[in-house]
Amino acid sequence: MRFFHTFCLLNTAVSAHTIFQKLYINGESPGQLVGIRAPSFNGPVLNVTSDEVICNGGPNPLVKISREIINTTAGDEVTAEWHHTLDGGIPGDAAEPVDPTHVGPTMAYLAKVDDARTENVTGLEWFKIFQDGMDSEHKWGVTRLVENKGKFSFKIPACIQAGQYLLRVELIALHGAAVYPGAQLYMECAQLNIAGGGDKQPETVSFPGAYSPTDPGITIN
Repeated sequence: MRFFHTFCLLNTAVSAHTIFQKLYINGESPGQLVGIRAPSFNGPVLNVTSDEVICNGGPNPLVKISREIINTTAGDEVTAEWHHTLDGGIPGDAAEPVDPTHVGPTMAYLAKVDDARTENVTGLEWFKIFQDGMDSEHKWGVTRLVENKGKFSFKIPACIQAGQYLLRVELIALHGAAVYPGAQLYMECAQLNIAGGGDKQPETVSFPGAYSPTDPGITIN
């Protein structure tokens, strides 16, 4: 799993499910589901070799693709907000924003596109701009997300080219990852127009292709 940033400076339990559904730019949000390709169901993707690992879909059919594109600027702070259900979370829900026992990393990728509202997301070139895994105290990124009420933040790299992008944010739950398929992947894509920036062209990966069933971050021995 390659990480670009230094250029610029088993069976699922229903309680585990979660959906990325709100984006903030420098602390301000255009609204829930605005510019986000949300699925109709909050379940995980298990097959890392399927097209569903790109922006979700398949077992979790997407609702109509949003026509909105979120404007941002290279260098901005972006915050992704997750909830157990599409209604923004239910008070008292022990699995809000995700079951706290379902630990693992959180990540974010970008892919440059001609039109961020494109329906065809296959064949895109993605680069990782954020990853929060296990720290020195053995605390996972998902734990920090839960403590922060479903939010994690990162920067849009200041040196990337201006243009339209898909932002792919992801949470991987590893509680069942002793066998494959066992890791639960949750991801959605937001539609961005990024202004400013520079001319750096980061190393990229493809989805599917970036992850293998035998990767230690997908199947844990």
